[in-house]
Amino acid sequence: MEERVKITMNEGVADVRLVRTDKMNALDDAMFAGLLEAGEKLKADKSVRAVVLSGEGRAFCAGLDMSNFGRMASGGREENKSEVTGRLAQRSHGVSNRAQYAAMVWREIPVPVIAAVHGVAFGGGFQVALGPDIRYAAPGTRFSVMEIKWGLVPDMAGMYLMRGLARDDVIRELTYTGRIFEADEALAMGFVTRICADPLADALATAREIADKSPSAIRAAKRIFNAAPDQDAGEILLAESVEQDKLIGGADQKEAIMANLEKRRPVFAA
Repeated sequence: MEERVKITMNEGVADVRLVRTDKMNALDDAMFAGLLEAGEKLKADKSVRAVVLSGEGRAFCAGLDMSNFGRMASGGREENKSEVTGRLAQRSHGVSNRAQYAAMVWREIPVPVIAAVHGVAFGGGFQVALGPDIRYAAPGTRFSVMEIKWGLVPDMAGMYLMRGLARDDVIRELTYTGRIFEADEALAMGFVTRICADPLADALATAREIADKSPSAIRAAKRIFNAAPDQDAGEILLAESVEQDKLIGGADQKEAIMANLEKRRPVFAA
């Protein structure tokens, strides 16, 4: 994993960085493996209270490694297609295949994940950035739903994740054209949460703020948000009540109350 993705832990905040800087963090097989391994590791770590995902070097992620496109085009034979795609319709991670899970795993991590994006987030890199709960971007960061350039459709959970952030016609226009758009337009569309001069520093600051909140309440909120897009009003309202019943009077809620009353930093059990 550490050849492509590195994790540093500090007081409950996981600082996760793509480190294939010579290729602008492009997605090759090792990068996919690193993203999945990192995500699974963080899912299982109960000490994690918030996660920041970023890319080192010139970019967040430039998308699928160019060598894959050459292999896809090499004769068009079925054996070549199978070698590159590995039967994409086969589900390997719940509702996702392996490539889709590189984006979806950040939704499945039970605590908030913040993407700090700079340089470019193209194609698969854009879709990986959509998986986190929140996206901070540097001014001038360039984005693209670029798959149409290569005769493809977004297939790393982009079709699912985009629909919760931007209007249907906007998503269609970007998918059909593959045009490049910058951070200010991405903010207006809904893909970016905030434009920051230093998105990584701001993302880490927000993560530290989240880490100081009740971990059980934060996890409950993420469960509600994750389920809500596929639920009706009655199901969402019931989920609020069920989660609240679990929280009221619990150790974390008691500590949150006492810390506020005593005007001190809360100390939550891991």
